[in-house]
Amino acid sequence: MVKRTLTLILLITITFNELKAQCAMCKAVVEANLEAGGSAGAGLNDGILYLMAMPYISILLFCLFWYFQNKKVKQVN
Repeated sequence: MVKRTLTLILLITITFNELKAQCAMCKAVVEANLEAGGSAGAGLNDGILYLMAMPYISILLFCLFWYFQNKKVKQVN
């Protein structure tokens, strides 16, 4: 079951690599900046995705660490 779940998560991550996310306020500021000839908002979308991904990666690493620690303890017993 764990293998199937991890495989599904991996496939979803690989296939949706071009997702874009912005809040309405950020989008309005970026559009206004770009229309005015500025370039301040060009990398904003990637920054938002980077900040959004960090908690998920941290949780994933914690779960993997916990899983392998429990697996090691069960093998010793």
